[in-house]
Amino acid sequence: MIKGLTTVAQVASEEAFTQLGDLFRVLGFEQGKGWNDATGKGESFLAPLGNLEFVTGRMPTVPSLLVEVTQLDAVHAAVEIWLTAHRRTEDVAASLSAPTLTHWNSRLFTVDLGPGLSLGFWESENPLHNKPVAIEGDLSAAGKRFAIVVARWNAVITDRLLQGSLDALHRSGCAKTDIEIVRVPGAWEIPSAARTLAETRRFAGIITLGVLLRGETAHYEAIYNEVARGIGQSQQDTGVPHAFGVLTCETLEQALDRAGLKAGNKGFEAAIAAIEMASIQQKLSVQQQLAEVKA
Repeated sequence: MIKGLTTVAQVASEEAFTQLGDLFRVLGFEQGKGWNDATGKGESFLAPLGNLEFVTGRMPTVPSLLVEVTQLDAVHAAVEIWLTAHRRTEDVAASLSAPTLTHWNSRLFTVDLGPGLSLGFWESENPLHNKPVAIEGDLSAAGKRFAIVVARWNAVITDRLLQGSLDALHRSGCAKTDIEIVRVPGAWEIPSAARTLAETRRFAGIITLGVLLRGETAHYEAIYNEVARGIGQSQQDTGVPHAFGVLTCETLEQALDRAGLKAGNKGFEAAIAAIEMASIQQKLSVQQQLAEVKA
């Protein structure tokens, strides 16, 4: 039933009304529906989120109206520019505080915009503030073993994908001795090798690399569907994460672009996905073990 919160503040003059409207538009507030009649006029500014807070005991030493922002320093600079344009220099220093740390893990500055209108702008120092709690993977491959299955067919492409995967693994802390590379004739053979490796349970993740070009393969779609199905089935049956780095392109030029020329390197991206999924699997396993202990 509740839709939103509205705070009404009176300003002293028509000039202040216009100036404040300009400031709030510069700060990025969405323009709401205003009103104008014989008794006065109002201008509305909307924010994505609202919050109503009740306090018992000591009142916090902050303005009653707080605006949560991102990039607090940029907001502070915008407010300072506005004050400098509309007030004397000595009044700016008295009206605007510097951003300071609070005891509630944030930074805050206050500004006096006119009689009875004081605002506080704040930004949380917690990067997960207002984000749902979730289990997420870390991009650390240290201490984990990975297997790479790479097709020899179209080696001018797959070798580039392989280099991208190795680059990602090494950058993420994976030791050279913890990487096993298996070369297969073509994309069709990738699922079989991937499943054999996954069933050994020696690897935290399997990275599959290959390329299928529609222009060179009459039965392109049939092969692609079976390769994708086989890799997915291996992952589902073994529980070992499989990263899909098999390119499906119309032309050789498109494949080169996706192997590091113009559109990033899909081998690198596949390895990063494998690293993250291996981390998630590890965390989920720990969670399960804790749940079993508590039970």
